[in-house]
Amino acid sequence: MKKNIHVVGAVITDNNKILCAQRGPGKALPFKWEFPGGKIEEGETPQEALKREISEEMNCKIEIGEKIDHTVYEYDFGIVHLTTFRCKLVEGKPALTEHVSIEWLSANELTSLDWAPADIPAVEKLSGTYNMK
Repeated sequence: MKKNIHVVGAVITDNNKILCAQRGPGKALPFKWEFPGGKIEEGETPQEALKREISEEMNCKIEIGEKIDHTVYEYDFGIVHLTTFRCKLVEGKPALTEHVSIEWLSANELTSLDWAPADIPAVEKLSGTYNMK
């Protein structure tokens, strides 16, 4: 029986661009692109987990908006339940602590990257009908 892994991802926008983060070589799904975030710890709401993860991983603060998508994807290492939220950068500048690269792309440029499979439904939703505010 595969392990269920509940994670959150931040679709961080700034100046009509979306933050995309590339995973490092020593991680699962090396060099795939993702929306930054991480695991929801016991007792945390998805929003609390996302604020904590972005603070730890990117050394910045975000304001969390509405849910964009919820995806369930089965990898060889487990079943990932990914919930993505629209977020706004409110303090600091994203830093590379967990990722090897970041890009700020417009919604219509998102499909140019090699995304982790669980992130693809949100990418498709964003690149098609996303309304930047």
